[in-house]
Amino acid sequence: MTALDFPSPMDAAGELMHPAPPVIPHDSLGAGGPAAPAQVLARHHVTEHGDPNGPVLLLAHGFGAGQGAWGRLLPHFPRHRIITFDHAGSGATDIADFDHDRHGSLTGYAEDVLAICAALDLHQVTYVGHSVSSMIGVLAAAAEPDRFASLVLVAPSARYIDDPGSGYIGGFSYEDITELLTSLDSNYYAWSSAMAPVVMGTPDTPELGAELTKSFLGTHPDAARTFARAIFLSDTRAVLPRIAAPVLVLQCRHDALAPEAVGQSVATALPAGELVHLTATGHCPHVSAPAETAAAIHHHLLTRPERPGITELTPPTTQLPAPRQA
Repeated sequence: MTALDFPSPMDAAGELMHPAPPVIPHDSLGAGGPAAPAQVLARHHVTEHGDPNGPVLLLAHGFGAGQGAWGRLLPHFPRHRIITFDHAGSGATDIADFDHDRHGSLTGYAEDVLAICAALDLHQVTYVGHSVSSMIGVLAAAAEPDRFASLVLVAPSARYIDDPGSGYIGGFSYEDITELLTSLDSNYYAWSSAMAPVVMGTPDTPELGAELTKSFLGTHPDAARTFARAIFLSDTRAVLPRIAAPVLVLQCRHDALAPEAVGQSVATALPAGELVHLTATGHCPHVSAPAETAAAIHHHLLTRPERPGITELTPPTTQLPAPRQA
């Protein structure tokens, strides 16, 4: 059990489980107790970009990626203090730091996000999460709501498996997910080569699919297997109504992982959720349509309900300075 006190995504009977409201005791972050701030920042390769005195944007990448996935979006926010990092088992992180128990649930990743926030003493954060990191951000914001000014969920899904009993459409049957995970286990590299272009969803620009394939292939297979199970067997729907902060949900066209009904259900369940349909196709609009994605985020920042201590900025016209290691 992790510090967030969430159950495993699956119970003993193999049924999806609904996580309880998260509570994070700060003295239990990490298996060996709280890590020093410098250790947390080094472990996740935390990097800062933009204006160090600007409003904070914390960008969290999705499965099979690293913080480099945000490269096309960064130039659109030069007057913000942008923080990027690598999830455990992803990007440039050391596989030795990946804990299969801790990171066998989205809870462990939410703990990592909050550890980064604590290490940098971040408050009034605008959190931007792609795909699985959308729900990781939801879990983190439910645990420590005072740290977050608002959330931006890019192509989110609170549950991938259909729930016929409630009428919920996740886009996949249980058999679909079982087959997907079995294929991943059998040959991660072949699975990645086939899956990444489908996830990118931009057949007219195959180079983007190739870019994501390379990123998938750069992820350690053991970490990928554990992370994939945490993603596709999770159900965080019950946590969504607990998020009081404004939340922007960005929905793409022809998203193979998060169809329109999924984005609609996420936005509807959030007390202050707003659904915006992008013209971008596929699952990665920050890569395939960074200008449109950035425009939607800027509009959210300018129009979200006011919260104390937040300064809004008009869209920029200047370029981003060189990144800084945190």
